[in-house]
Amino acid sequence: MKNYSVILIIIILASCSSIRKQRNQQDNYIPSEKLKQDVDFAYYKLKQMHPQLYQYISQKDLDHKIDSLKQTLDKPLTPTQFYFRLQPIITSIRQGHLSLQSPNELSKEDLLKIKKRLFMRFRYRIQDNHLYIVENKDSLQNIKPGTELISINDIPVSLYIEKYKKLISSDGFNTTFQPYYLKDMFFHFYTLENGILDSAKIETLYNGQKQTFILHREEEPILCGKKKEITPPAGNSSYNRSFRFLGEDNSTAYLKIKKFSHSASDKFYKNTFAEIKDAKTSYLIIDIRNNYGGSLEEINELYSYLATKPFVLIKPSQLNSSLTPLQTNYFKKSSALEYAVKGVTYPTYVFLKALNTYKGKDGKSYYKIKADHVTQPNKDAFQGKVFVLVNGGSFSSSSIFSSKLKYDRRATLVGEETGGANDGSVAGFYSYQVLPNSRLTLPIGLLLVNPNIILSNSQKGVIPNVVIPQTLHDIIEKKDPQLDWVKQEIEKEKGNVK
Repeated sequence: MKNYSVILIIIILASCSSIRKQRNQQDNYIPSEKLKQDVDFAYYKLKQMHPQLYQYISQKDLDHKIDSLKQTLDKPLTPTQFYFRLQPIITSIRQGHLSLQSPNELSKEDLLKIKKRLFMRFRYRIQDNHLYIVENKDSLQNIKPGTELISINDIPVSLYIEKYKKLISSDGFNTTFQPYYLKDMFFHFYTLENGILDSAKIETLYNGQKQTFILHREEEPILCGKKKEITPPAGNSSYNRSFRFLGEDNSTAYLKIKKFSHSASDKFYKNTFAEIKDAKTSYLIIDIRNNYGGSLEEINELYSYLATKPFVLIKPSQLNSSLTPLQTNYFKKSSALEYAVKGVTYPTYVFLKALNTYKGKDGKSYYKIKADHVTQPNKDAFQGKVFVLVNGGSFSSSSIFSSKLKYDRRATLVGEETGGANDGSVAGFYSYQVLPNSRLTLPIGLLLVNPNIILSNSQKGVIPNVVIPQTLHDIIEKKDPQLDWVKQEIEKEKGNVK
């Protein structure tokens, strides 16, 4: 027991030392030669682990970008400055799940500050290199929805947009994902570059009139240790999922899924589709707009409630090599106690990874996943007509789900091109590689996940059966032309509209 106590103390001290070292690193300038070593390290790990590195960019072009970057690294940089230099090269690979983690070492004072909102007191939309405020819940300074944010502290917003667009990874040559994700990430990048501000001067444009405002962080005190109580939604709903009938006759059901988390999904879908079956519902609308994806298990489960015959959701998942499943950072972010426990279970972990890895007839390595096996339709599977709402924020597993439904002709897709690729992406599980000098983290997806379809090779997202964009005016006026089209189509089929 004494030996184990000594080991635990060493682990704790080492962890604390590592944290202090990482925080100090954020303020230190890293010599150019060490930055170049980090570039080489990142590229080496990508070639070693990523199963589809040159799908959207040739090796020649990527080699050239890497060499060009190294030539420009001629002076010391901080980790944050280096992030803004290396990340655009990572995004040029055009693999949507491949992205450096930005430096995010905040002091306790910073954390308290950031809880008091500054820019995030509004909701935004990015359109054609313009940033618009589309919601002002607090009616702050009477800034109206539809107001364009022209500059922040005298720097044009358009310059920031052009710069930050290069930090957004997207699958292939997708045309819709970037503005959806950038509106969520814009002020994260801005804060990373400019620090946590107590106030900011903004210049706006509304109806041809320019105005200047000074924004301040919220002044409400933060009650430490007291969490805000969240009232759960009524009915068969959860934070990630909600369900209701539209209209009084229960002929149309509406299912909204914010994220495929797999958390409590079994019970939710069981109750929801039992209720739909009891109501003898004829139409089902599934809304996965702005759903960035998540669990393959959940979309496989959901598909079982829509399938009319046995199905296979995805193709076998390809690995770069049979060894990459063992490079998933089993001990990542483990406490001292967790580290000790994982040390005991590690042999079992290695055994299971090896058990699920196999060689295909083509000589390539693959990894077994439940979703690449035959799944039977659920006994309460919906038999009626299905509509699925999608947009540029429908990413990752949302796109795999949409692609499979469209290919099987099981649903009518309505909205915009999805943010994720029609033919799948590289994700599954990750190897988190820490660059040795800057300490930036590069998560590398290890599995090539393709929907079980004849691949289109379009290098774009899933194109809906019915393309209906949502405009800035629609959002401001709280209109939903995509959902409205589906409702009208249903009414036509029911004979209520001539």
